[in-house]
Amino acid sequence: MSNRIRINQLEPAAYKAMLAMNHYIESTGLTTRHKDLIKIRASQINGCSYCIDIHARDARKNGETEQRIYGLTSWRDTPFFDEQERAVLALTEEVTLIAGRVSDETYNKAAELFDRNYLAQLIMAIISINAWNRIGVATEMHPALTEA
Repeated sequence: MSNRIRINQLEPAAYKAMLAMNHYIESTGLTTRHKDLIKIRASQINGCSYCIDIHARDARKNGETEQRIYGLTSWRDTPFFDEQERAVLALTEEVTLIAGRVSDETYNKAAELFDRNYLAQLIMAIISINAWNRIGVATEMHPALTEA
């Protein structure tokens, strides 16, 4: 068991601000499928086991298939994702790995497929899950073991 801090207990105002961002993301026009893909893929990249667990479970409840969830780590090499989903996943990866910048190719492809507001909402959803991942990783949050 980790002895790291729990931000929600020590800094409830900061945690409340994060929850407000979540409420904003949920109020947008983003599809549930796009939100689920963003949350899982960014969490995989960031190594946040807590977020991978909860968001994969949520995605299953929302109708996502096991095959697509398992295929997310190699989405470029599978036929499981459509053109919009591929653009969302590429943008998610490049924003998550921002030190490498967001390429013009990735940005322009997303801008071609989505209107400007939807694109802004995608970027904010990616930023939001990355912030949650960093909280989870920094404070060593781990998923609870569940029965199979």
